Amino acid sequence: MLHQRVIDAPLVQRLVSAQFPQWAGLAVQPVLPGGWDHRTFRLGEQLLVRLPSAVDYAAQVEKEQRWLPILAPRLPLPIPTPVAIGEPALGYPWRWSVYRWIDCQAAAPERIADLRDFAGRLAQFLVALQHIDASGGPAPGLHNFHRGSALANYDPQTRQAIAALQDRVDADAATAVWEAALWSPCPHAPVWVHGDVAAGNLLVQDGCLSAVIDFGNLATGDPACDLVIAWTLFEGDSREAFRRTLALDDATWARARGWALWKALIVAAGLAGGDAAEAARSWRVIETLCAGPCATPGSPAPRAPDPA
Repeated sequence: MLHQRVIDAPLVQRLVSAQFPQWAGLAVQPVLPGGWDHRTFRLGEQLLVRLPSAVDYAAQVEKEQRWLPILAPRLPLPIPTPVAIGEPALGYPWRWSVYRWIDCQAAAPERIADLRDFAGRLAQFLVALQHIDASGGPAPGLHNFHRGSALANYDPQTRQAIAALQDRVDADAATAVWEAALWSPCPHAPVWVHGDVAAGNLLVQDGCLSAVIDFGNLATGDPACDLVIAWTLFEGDSREAFRRTLALDDATWARARGWALWKALIVAAGLAGGDAAEAARSWRVIETLCAGPCATPGSPAPRAPDPA
């Protein structure tokens, strides 16, 4: 478990006042729900302050500051616009960012007017991201928890989760999905990956996808990690629209199933953070994946634990 610091509005107010006196009089309000890897605060009406919550996330600040202005003009949707970078001070030990405020809401099923259209627009954004020249971009590593790298980085943890859940899931089916992902080749050159394409990092306005945020896990690598939302948000026609627009090969989708299964398993097994709602979503993802083409024929679907 990462040691996270207490970061509150008074601290942010003091940091801003000391380093950016032109904004000293602006109100500071936490943005809710708060993120895990960064703490986010609205600064006045037009700005946002984003601070790493633990040392493992600190390297993401300079990465975003460097690369987001390069990527933004080449993308079909707005992404965060860096305005300034703050320095360690007042007991806070890492650099931090000031961005332009994007006036939208985080995506949720009830806020999306047409999920199929939303899936297509997101896929178009990812296609554009993947086609930007990745030369010189950051390789996956500890700075982004290996998003875009080989799934083998999470092999021990995934097998631990399968073993822990063996009384509640079909371990053979889960292992089959996982091993199919592990052994699916990735012969393509690295492309840009967002690294955390989740509903909370997608913004909507008037029911439509309007912006993509939180590029802390940005890297150049295997795009499979960006496809997990096919199972966590989309289904049926929307999932098919997402897949068709991306036009990626079957091996990439096999690795994507592995990424989705890894995250769902570790949440369900209690090896990662997450509330009851996220745990319930994880069980649904496990059920869908283990009933798919890589599941053991005739095997039962996993059973969610009985309520306490």
